[in-house]
Amino acid sequence: MSTSRLASMKLKDKILVFFVGIMAVLVVVLTVFSALGFRRFSIYNTERHARSVADTVKVGLTESMIHGTIDKRQQFLARLSSVAGVKQVRVVRGPAVVRQFGPGLPGEGVANPNVMTVLATGREAFDIAEADDDLIFHAVIPYVANDQGVPNCLQCHQVAVGTVLGAVSIDISLAEVRRQGIIAVIVVSLAVFLVALVALALLRRMMAPLSATAEAVQNVTLQAVGGNFAGRISQHRNDEVGDIALNINRLMEFLEREMTTIRTRVGQLMGHQVTEGGNQLVHTTEMVESLVEVSQFKQAIEEDQTKLEIYQRLADMLQRKYDFKRFSIYEIAASKNRMTPILVDGELGAACRHCDPQVTIDANFCRARRTGHEVDAVDFPGLCTMFRPGAAGDTHICLPITQSGSAGCVVQIVIAADETGLAGLMAPFVSVYLREAGPVLEAKRLMEHLRENALRDSLTGLYNRRFLEEYVGTMVSGSQRRKSAFSVLMLDLDFFKQVNDTHGHEAGDKVIKTLADILMRNVRTSDMAVRYGGEEFLLLLMDTGGDAAMKVAEKIRGEVEATKIPLPGGMLQKTISIGVAEFPNDSDTFWQVVKFADVALYKAKSGGRNRVVRFLPEMWDASENY
Repeated sequence: MSTSRLASMKLKDKILVFFVGIMAVLVVVLTVFSALGFRRFSIYNTERHARSVADTVKVGLTESMIHGTIDKRQQFLARLSSVAGVKQVRVVRGPAVVRQFGPGLPGEGVANPNVMTVLATGREAFDIAEADDDLIFHAVIPYVANDQGVPNCLQCHQVAVGTVLGAVSIDISLAEVRRQGIIAVIVVSLAVFLVALVALALLRRMMAPLSATAEAVQNVTLQAVGGNFAGRISQHRNDEVGDIALNINRLMEFLEREMTTIRTRVGQLMGHQVTEGGNQLVHTTEMVESLVEVSQFKQAIEEDQTKLEIYQRLADMLQRKYDFKRFSIYEIAASKNRMTPILVDGELGAACRHCDPQVTIDANFCRARRTGHEVDAVDFPGLCTMFRPGAAGDTHICLPITQSGSAGCVVQIVIAADETGLAGLMAPFVSVYLREAGPVLEAKRLMEHLRENALRDSLTGLYNRRFLEEYVGTMVSGSQRRKSAFSVLMLDLDFFKQVNDTHGHEAGDKVIKTLADILMRNVRTSDMAVRYGGEEFLLLLMDTGGDAAMKVAEKIRGEVEATKIPLPGGMLQKTISIGVAEFPNDSDTFWQVVKFADVALYKAKSGGRNRVVRFLPEMWDASENY
């Protein structure tokens, strides 16, 4: 039997084949050893028999010599030949006897080489030969002279002690011994074979429950590998095999119960309805791995600095992990009820592409934003009327990102007709990422709001000095990188203290806010207006040289002078003084440029107020305290 075929056999069959092989070898070995043992034993007994016959011949011949009947020795030998098993008995005279008494009767001469060898050496000779369908044991036993016993050999024979007087040749038939030996060997072999059959039957009976249990264990474990833990093993016996079945069943019950619990809990964490089909072990492992990845994702976005970085991570997740190519991430401004596309198909700041642009003007047109629930147009085509398919068969799934109890963002995934099945399976996993991103985005939004409030003046809405201190490094680096100048304008209302003293602080606040509005109307979005402190303001005009800045300053001065501010007691008009300095022409250090603009403002104040003064190097006196 080949090794591969044996390896593919079941355990029960392997054991039985092994046992049968052992029994067959045992039967053969016992048969061979029985035959060899019986043969050896038969030869040993035949040798003893031959020696007995030889001794009988010696005694008989000696008696015949004593009683004078030696001439009738042939009759004596003939009678011995009639003994069962003995075929022939002959006496051969040795040379010493022949010399003393002559050659003797016919047939007492040397007949074959074995006899001659025995006469020459005085040693027994035995051999076995086939003759006429019979097996003959031929023995030649010497008759050696000695001076012991009665009568003494030397009394009649004139020879020395140890002389070989003759030999007795005996032929004994082994046919019956062989027949009996064969019968005995057959009986032993049959007995061993029958014992082997009985043992094999008992082994099969003992192996049956073990084999059934092993096969059942294999089936149950294969089902478990496939995610099905409902398999059980029948308990056939109450011994160790039964204990194996009992313990496997307990293990399967435990795994089934705990895996169901884990699968249900993970499904609840993911907000995903767990199905009963398929490999539940693989499904559960995938969901657990997804939760681990989501946890890592959440840790990463928590360490991000801005919302934009989080949106970019969401886009990477959609593109790289789930292979979505077409999608949009919208941010909702609740205060303005507008939706702003942040990322469209991975492109930052792209225009609305897969929805009607109305959603960017009125967010209530978006069903996901309005309801706060998932919009699944895969299972419910046409659910949202704002969707604009790019190709025939396109559909979509919109997933809201909840922030403070309402949709703060919406992720729209566009799906081709041949991808709907796979997208439907992946949508719950994407929802887990979005659910975890919601609180982090809300926290980032609140932090940005708090930061914005901390960096803005609460009265005017302009940036404050703290913002300027944080922003100055970025601003200067950008200017140097572009090799472009910018101008600093320091502005201060003339005689503002009189407003507070005469009309009260509410009137002063109104004047400040009016000035802030004038400043915002006269600067670009790239410029920056800062309430520097009290009635003092600072303007940063990006990519603007000193001459152009003078024109802007003069325009602001004229508009402030022409503005009439209504107060309960009548109309109020104010003037403003402005100092202008340029970076890097006046100085390549920002705060030094601010100081130069402040010096120019001081000159405007001291020169009569309501005027714009451009900084000149001769205005700077390092020893003067400005």
